[in-house]
Amino acid sequence: MADTRKSHRAGGKGRKGKAASRQDRTVGVQLIAAAGAAVALGATALAVFFTRRKGVTNPAEHAVPDLAADAPVPGTNRAPDAFRPDPTAPVPPELRESLRPATGPAPSLAADRGSTIQ
Repeated sequence: MADTRKSHRAGGKGRKGKAASRQDRTVGVQLIAAAGAAVALGATALAVFFTRRKGVTNPAEHAVPDLAADAPVPGTNRAPDAFRPDPTAPVPPELRESLRPATGPAPSLAADRGSTIQ
């Protein structure tokens, strides 16, 4: 009977083993890249589907014909002067505190360093 064993270098796989291992890794990387591309394509298709729906409007939105670009004089149809706020009016002392800008630390759910929760 003939000897059919393949010769291997001492201490590791032969050339065929390394090439096959590289090829397996390459196929794995290609499969991962293809799966990522498929997920990206699916997400894009969903985004297009949900943003291109015709006839469905948000009930909170309404048309603003006086601000439209094709209006006769856009933006000039404003409220009467009697209903507009006066930006130069003095602020009464009892409202000054409520109109003061916030200058304290920002609110947070996490405790500051060194503080204890009570």
